[in-house]
Amino acid sequence: MSSVLQSSEQATNNATTPISHSPPFSTSDLFLRNRLKIVEDLWESVLRQECGQELVDLLQQMQSVNSAEGQAAHFLESNVWQLIEKLDLNAAIRAARAFALYFQLINIVEQHYEQREQQLAYAGGGIAGGLMYSQFLEGKDAIDRAPHRESSAQTVAASSDTSDTLARDAGTFYQLFPMLQRLNVPSQQIQRLIDQLDIRLVFTAHPTEIVRHTIRTKQRRMAKILQQLDQVDEKFQVGADSQSPYSVPCWEAVALQQQLMEEIRLWWRTDELHQFKPTVLDEVEYTLHYFEEVLFDAIPELYHRFKQALHASYPYLKPPSYNFCKFGSWVGSDRDGNPSVTPKVTWQTACYQRHLVLEKYIGSVKRLSELLSLSLHWSDVLPELLESLDRDKSEFPEVYEQWAIRYRQEPYRLKLAYVLQRLENTRDRNWRLYKGDELQREREVLSENAGTIGLYRSGAEFLAELQLIDRNLVETGLSCRDLENLLCQVEIYGFNLAYLDIRQESTIHSDALTEIAEYLQILPKPYDRMSESERALWLATELQTRRPLIPSELPFSPKTCETIETFRVWRQMQQEFGEEICQTYIISMSHDASDLLEVLLLAKEAGLYDPATGIGSIQVVPLFETVEDLKKAPVVMQQIFDLPLYRALLLGGYAAEAQKKQSDRPVPPALQEVMLGYSDSNKDSGFLSSNWEIHKAQKALQEIAEKFHVELRIFHGRGGSVGRGGGPAYKAILAQPGKSINGRIKITEQGEVLASKYSMHELALYNLETVTAAVIQASLLHAGFDGIDPWNEIM
Repeated sequence: MSSVLQSSEQATNNATTPISHSPPFSTSDLFLRNRLKIVEDLWESVLRQECGQELVDLLQQMQSVNSAEGQAAHFLESNVWQLIEKLDLNAAIRAARAFALYFQLINIVEQHYEQREQQLAYAGGGIAGGLMYSQFLEGKDAIDRAPHRESSAQTVAASSDTSDTLARDAGTFYQLFPMLQRLNVPSQQIQRLIDQLDIRLVFTAHPTEIVRHTIRTKQRRMAKILQQLDQVDEKFQVGADSQSPYSVPCWEAVALQQQLMEEIRLWWRTDELHQFKPTVLDEVEYTLHYFEEVLFDAIPELYHRFKQALHASYPYLKPPSYNFCKFGSWVGSDRDGNPSVTPKVTWQTACYQRHLVLEKYIGSVKRLSELLSLSLHWSDVLPELLESLDRDKSEFPEVYEQWAIRYRQEPYRLKLAYVLQRLENTRDRNWRLYKGDELQREREVLSENAGTIGLYRSGAEFLAELQLIDRNLVETGLSCRDLENLLCQVEIYGFNLAYLDIRQESTIHSDALTEIAEYLQILPKPYDRMSESERALWLATELQTRRPLIPSELPFSPKTCETIETFRVWRQMQQEFGEEICQTYIISMSHDASDLLEVLLLAKEAGLYDPATGIGSIQVVPLFETVEDLKKAPVVMQQIFDLPLYRALLLGGYAAEAQKKQSDRPVPPALQEVMLGYSDSNKDSGFLSSNWEIHKAQKALQEIAEKFHVELRIFHGRGGSVGRGGGPAYKAILAQPGKSINGRIKITEQGEVLASKYSMHELALYNLETVTAAVIQASLLHAGFDGIDPWNEIM
């Protein structure tokens, strides 16, 4: 039925009787075609039962006027229109739904096929793939080096399989590390890069997303059934030595196909679209769905893949920290152009994220309690664990009364019972905050620690208790993979799941300061009529004063009040969730240095920056979007770095800056994040010009940063489509100039592509792996084009 694929029957016939000038189909091709035929037959069967043979005949008739490539040799446009015009509204809707369902089913099969290929590569072909890539670099054909020559048809097929393997392994850890080894990259250099590896993927909203969670869940269920079908095929080795693989069904395969049919029928009777307009919190739920269903469990596996592949080539190198790859989100915090994102919504978003991650931890701790049934009769424990149990007993007497007898010889289970109680208390308090129980929060603040006993105030406290358990296991010669996975998850997600970036357009801040200054009558002329130099001078002066500029009561317009309240809620979020919940404030449409100073001044008024010490819990990030702004970006950053107060802020305050000058002790480097926008620059000048301006801007910004001894992190605001900077992330990262990567990158993952990257476990892993591999490769093996003058002249 597909317009992009041959019909399954035709494909099978071609597979078994290849044309002389075409290579025979590989086993993987036959596997895919078999799965497509199964799904197509089930789809037709469901439609026949639900709508009758007439609809099936109509769909077949519509398909018959198109070729596999959509370009029929005898295509008559009028035939299509005649078929469509004969349909009444109800039939047209059914036909459209039927084709939409069909192509979604095909996508599931193809995604499952890709996952299967990747899993097979890791099961046994990963290292071999890396070796073949090395042979490819040498310019040698692996086929020619085989001890026995094959027939021409077999050679073509083997060459095809080799090419497929090389393409599949490109961007994987098993390709990367053997390549670095063959190119003699010093192991010390690799270790330094691994130690500083910092990858940040930021999820953005997709307001026009209409696919329901219900449908996504059905898609994952079908993928799981297909995986079970694979296992049945492997179990019985169906067709292993025949020309028609998978042709002998067994009762298990038949039962699984029946499950597939049931899923398709339920899907057909389900509404595809939401019946209501989604709110911002609906968008939050949609985005966090990927963390809940896929990413939470995928991240530990990414670490294990990295570690295993690294040690296969470099046994003595240390793997990265668990949190080398982190996640951020704009959903619920990006207010640029979205008036529905209010301070309250941002607060609720942070609470919702914490609720989700706490629920995941609660489930993990319950599973650990089932696993760690070690008895004091057969296993020793360290004194520190017993001491912690005594402290827990005094804090949770009711838990002790409930479990002391049952777990009197099982210290790990007793400890985990206390851990579980703290997690549940933390979750319950967090839900009250989400619901708006501000009175509860005020009581806790007034009474300091009162009301927080029996809780975890941060993910670090929870992590410390897990590490205590892990140390005891290690000291007694044991290990627990589930505990290691949980440690990995806690280090990455903490209690916040993803950090939030706040974004707002630059004129919002200047308008607010214009109104504030006019109300206070402190400027000789309106702020918005001042020149850039006058603005920068006044802002820098105000940033060094300790007196408040904004009164506690806000006698301003609603727009200005909301801008001020955003910074105040930001401060409250850092007090409640920790500074890591939100440190970045992105200023879209940044044009001048004053745009950055305006945000810093508003942050100072909210208590996010202390002018006396120069310490702030804020990272002001300019977003240069238009071609003109990209060209101007180096000048803007030069002006902002020239300000002593700003340099001190980057270093961690005036004291840290003085320490760096007076002592040889290491001081954390000054880090400045700069965001570059792809969409608006594409609109300004087109794809090639836009990317070239971004390329040049990165080089110039890197030179400015090095001049002031500042580390630079480029935040790439890439869209989903090619016109907005989209495309393969692996190739895009490798194309970045010079030292702009250096083990550190931040990229937006746009809402419109989240489903294609993160809807299934193996797809998410593959995407994360290719991004990580590209960052390492780009950092260690620079492209080298930037130093070639003729190339720059041509561009």
